[in-house]
Amino acid sequence: MASWCRWRSTRSAWRTRWKRRGCANGPPRPPRRSGHAVNLKPRRHEEPEINVVSLIDVVLLLVVFFILSSRFSDEGRLRVHLPHASAVPAEKVSGEPLVVSVTQQGGYLVNGHELINSSPETLRAALLKEAGTNRGIRVTMRADARATHQSVITAMDVLGRLGFSEVNIATVKEETAGKP
Repeated sequence: MASWCRWRSTRSAWRTRWKRRGCANGPPRPPRRSGHAVNLKPRRHEEPEINVVSLIDVVLLLVVFFILSSRFSDEGRLRVHLPHASAVPAEKVSGEPLVVSVTQQGGYLVNGHELINSSPETLRAALLKEAGTNRGIRVTMRADARATHQSVITAMDVLGRLGFSEVNIATVKEETAGKP
């Protein structure tokens, strides 16, 4: 080892470098390994990070899974039983208008004449008497705002079965709604 130090010491730059480090005999040697590797380098302190990209991927997959696997509930929907009606198409013929009114109690008036009962057969007979064979006549339905929906649909169904094609529903403007 002395020969190596002597050979190295001939070069003045290396000699001063080794002397500054406190080693006159040459560069420091690594310690002997006794089965373990010793890391003499100081550890760098890195801030811990959360990988947000993979977190977003997992959350998106969970959202898609729950959307596809969930059952949509029908609790918020209204259960409505709609009235039944069937209509027959008819040919158009013009004539005097026919007015069918539905009262609050569900009774019917044809051209201002009140019917004896509210059965569809009575309404059918009154309409046949007023219109005759003219099925293209324009019919105006006037229903009380408090009349049942089924009464209005029954009148429209009778009109449709008889072949009346121009059925209009009369309304009242907002300003005159409360006045008789």
